[in-house]
Amino acid sequence: MRDENRVHRQHSLTKDEVKKLHDVELELLIEFDRICRKHDISYSIDGGTLLGAVRHKGFIPWDDDADVIMNRAAYQKLMKVLDKELDKDKFYFQDMRRTRGYRWGYGKLRRKNTKFVRINQEHMPYPQGVFLDVFVCDNVPDLYIFRCICNFQAFVFRKLFYAEVGKVNEGGFMRLLYSVLSLVPERALKRRYFRYIRFRNRKRTEWVKCLTFPACNKTYGYKRSWYEDTIDMSFENVVLKASRDYEEYLTFLYGNYMKLPPENKRKIHPVSELFLP
Repeated sequence: MRDENRVHRQHSLTKDEVKKLHDVELELLIEFDRICRKHDISYSIDGGTLLGAVRHKGFIPWDDDADVIMNRAAYQKLMKVLDKELDKDKFYFQDMRRTRGYRWGYGKLRRKNTKFVRINQEHMPYPQGVFLDVFVCDNVPDLYIFRCICNFQAFVFRKLFYAEVGKVNEGGFMRLLYSVLSLVPERALKRRYFRYIRFRNRKRTEWVKCLTFPACNKTYGYKRSWYEDTIDMSFENVVLKASRDYEEYLTFLYGNYMKLPPENKRKIHPVSELFLP
């Protein structure tokens, strides 16, 4: 019955809604790029956004989000100027430090006067507008065996943070487990995680990772240079920053990235509420 209710509540985006969603996400990308260029902050479009730029010269037609990525030092620099620079009439920014109840290890730049509410996240205590994911990478060990240990430590943090959603989203034993994990006080959990971030960044490494986001493969890390050595790249008739070694990076992420996936593999985020300008 729980699964039937989830399907019943899901809103399926129409082609027209996806187009409007892309228009809003492009606004977010332009605003993010404007601030970063003004203050010489390094970043790269990432994931499906980078893939879309290379393969489609813009958004992947069925994609419903946008991604950028940067290393910790660049993110800290961004945080110092964000409040002064951000157009607060249109946008707002969320991350663990700024937003009560926010439990994701990366930031989100959101558009005001919109809604993009993920299924089973309706209870989360913060506004959920259309967003740009701002992934931030921390140093991880260059030696593979220690990187595996680091990945397990990050996995534990990820599950603890996810518990507030997991206790609603999952079923059976996992719902019970997440219900128990969600009892860990948010402030105590975040304090421990921030200490872990400082620990990970005490020494510069050639490998980095967004700690609380699953790795795409068992390498459990990404080359630092992919996010620091960038070029200008056209995206929907605007110019954004992208990894200079985008071919190597996209192959690392997706394999044969120029091949279109079958329709049943074209992932979208299930949403329960959508409002676009």
